[in-house]
Amino acid sequence: MAELPNHDAALTETCLSRDTLHQGTFLTLKRDTVRLPDGQPATREYVQHPGAVMVIPLFDDGSVLLESQYRYPVGQVMVEYPAGKLDPDEDALACARRELLEETGYSAREFHYLTRIHPVISYSTEFIDIYLARGLSAGEQKLDDGEFLELFTASVADVSEWVRAGKITDVKTIIGTFWLEKVLSGVWPLDGHARSASFDGQASC
Repeated sequence: MAELPNHDAALTETCLSRDTLHQGTFLTLKRDTVRLPDGQPATREYVQHPGAVMVIPLFDDGSVLLESQYRYPVGQVMVEYPAGKLDPDEDALACARRELLEETGYSAREFHYLTRIHPVISYSTEFIDIYLARGLSAGEQKLDDGEFLELFTASVADVSEWVRAGKITDVKTIIGTFWLEKVLSGVWPLDGHARSASFDGQASC
């Protein structure tokens, strides 16, 4: 396998100063002054996000558990795998277990870390750690106040077709489905390791 080129030294921008434009209960808007690789100054505005996890709940019969949930920013009901943001100082695996139980009522015997994605690299620090959950046991949902969602099961083939047809457009769900197909086909083996999701990727200043 070819090595990925490393262009860090030629492309890295250096933070010179940082301002907080808005401090919300969930998201923070920042503006940094940076030095570009050619030495010139520039500004960068971005959303500071605590990070999140997504869980792909896989049943023994090969079907998966999905959610339908209204997402206000895009103004429509979206189909997704269970997911949620990290609490302060929360480990990614602990968050995966918590979110699966709270949103679906299910617990899992096995959690397999798949990958980390950065869904909006142009204006957000957000990362999402994706887990595959197996050995599912049903229980009671513990939804947050004001959280409304519907659960349903589907075959992986159906989910893939919904992605192809543009009926599923949530990027984390699309990527998770591609990963699941690779894992189930044996092309990509499960590494079996868990990753701690500390805050990732923001330049120091």
